[in-house]
Amino acid sequence: MHVGLALYGGLDGQSGGFRYDRRLVEELRAAGDTVDVIDLPWRSYTRGLLDNLSGSLRKRLDGGFDVLLQDELAHPSLVGVNRQLSCPTVSIVHHLRADEGGRLAPLYRAVERRYLATVDAAVCNSETTRERVVATSPLSAARTLVAPPAGDRFDPAISDGTIEERARTVPLRLAFLGNIEPRKGLDTLVAGLTRVAEPWHLTVVGRATDQGYRDRVAERATAAGCADRVSFTGRLPDTELAAVLRRGHVLAIPSRYEGFGIAYLEGMAFGLPAIATTAGGAAQIVTDGETGLLIAPEDPAAVADAVTTLAADRDELARMGRAARRRYEAHPDWAATADRVRSFVADLAGTRPTEAV
Repeated sequence: MHVGLALYGGLDGQSGGFRYDRRLVEELRAAGDTVDVIDLPWRSYTRGLLDNLSGSLRKRLDGGFDVLLQDELAHPSLVGVNRQLSCPTVSIVHHLRADEGGRLAPLYRAVERRYLATVDAAVCNSETTRERVVATSPLSAARTLVAPPAGDRFDPAISDGTIEERARTVPLRLAFLGNIEPRKGLDTLVAGLTRVAEPWHLTVVGRATDQGYRDRVAERATAAGCADRVSFTGRLPDTELAAVLRRGHVLAIPSRYEGFGIAYLEGMAFGLPAIATTAGGAAQIVTDGETGLLIAPEDPAAVADAVTTLAADRDELARMGRAARRRYEAHPDWAATADRVRSFVADLAGTRPTEAV
């Protein structure tokens, strides 16, 4: 197949959505397909809408592809131009922008509804995301595919004995992994930790996409006398991130919304149970009381209860860590996910996939 992929900023982004797109392109190319990446410049939301007036953009998107994939994040720049394209279009939906909430959510919902009406199908990273797409758009479930990302970014050799031994160490070491922005719930995590009497330390790994928010979280930790127990590392190379996860006890990302949450799986590869929320698709990875704890979003008291439970009962921490590792091992790898996507888009394009070379 000749496949196009349109997205904002290219394939170098470090968030879970960009890693999904990047690995999908790698697997499609490995299977013998030609994939052209059409990187669109990052825009403000309203400026992105103006891209639909660009004739040059239409020409870039209508490049003789058998099928054009589109990262749904770029929907503002595509909502109008899609109607002028001659090839089938498939949206890759990591989560809907409107589901993040906020005062502009009604605008995002209206634009995303119109955008999804212009595509032929959608690939969704979780069943929750598919449900939101079908509820928001004219797309039927039959025109959508759930193809979850893999968490095998590291795949370390972690034994039950290692998990058991690590669970006995003090203080309880928590890791937060992701962009530092309100949706990820770092403020809720820190507010909850300030209520925990058991010894703990939090390592925050990720880029501050909202510097003001990051500063407010740090100020809260300082005001509570906990600044020395919260470390901000910024973005780390994979080797250093793996070291943080290897020595950690818990991955804590109490997001206000996650379409899937690939970071939870990456933590589970190291035997880390997760503290996640009931908002969005995290519950499809984290089983409450088995591979982690699910709490309500924006609830510092629930964070404090969850952390206290794991810090005070190290047998339970070890049991959940072992179960988390088993959950990771049972999850499909990238090759299986890409094969599902490839078959889906090939049927839509009316072509048969070529054999891998």
